[in-house]
Amino acid sequence: MKQITKYVIKNSLKRIFLYRACLVRLKLMGVERVYSYTLANETGVNSDQVRKDFSEFKITGNKRGGYNIDELLEKMESIFHRNKDHNLVLIGMGNMGQALSKYSRFVQRNMNIVATFDIDPFKQKQRSDLPVYSMNRLKEIIDRFRVKVAIIAVPEISAQEVADELVRHGIKGIVNFAPVLLKMPPDVVVNNVNLCDELESVIYYVHKLMKVDGIKNLELLYRDMKY
Repeated sequence: MKQITKYVIKNSLKRIFLYRACLVRLKLMGVERVYSYTLANETGVNSDQVRKDFSEFKITGNKRGGYNIDELLEKMESIFHRNKDHNLVLIGMGNMGQALSKYSRFVQRNMNIVATFDIDPFKQKQRSDLPVYSMNRLKEIIDRFRVKVAIIAVPEISAQEVADELVRHGIKGIVNFAPVLLKMPPDVVVNNVNLCDELESVIYYVHKLMKVDGIKNLELLYRDMKY
């Protein structure tokens, strides 16, 4: 039975990404140990939340002596299975797909896009660093490189059909850039990334802050006029 994915990326996991980025920066500065309150200040949470997140992912440390940064980073690497390579396929070579295919940090984090796919014959003939295959070679490539995770960057109308085909060929995780919620079997992980939603979220908070600032300015103006 297909359904909207039950696997929602936890906020605690998202915060682990933030902690890791903070730790990398501190390490470059020559810092060797860090306390939970330092990570809390750097990432906008409280120290209890940091310790709670660490506990969820079985990350331990010394409360008095703080955490050893190298050990923390090593544990975080194991959470994301950075000790092995992860082969991916990318479906859709429009503007979004082309940008994703050229993103160098994937390789830096042991994520290798081994092939891309598009239904456009012209794109299949273009020379590029990554081969662009027709969809009828999808199973062959997935099997050859033992791919379990795919990226979808196709138009909304095609996304569900593409996702269904990927799952039929053994894909267990999908990062979906199409603006549609995919319905998948319960054992398939889907992360829907909608860039418009992300931008609108920022726009919402910008206007909210502007409104608050406007109210404060009106209060100051009224106070000046009063005196």
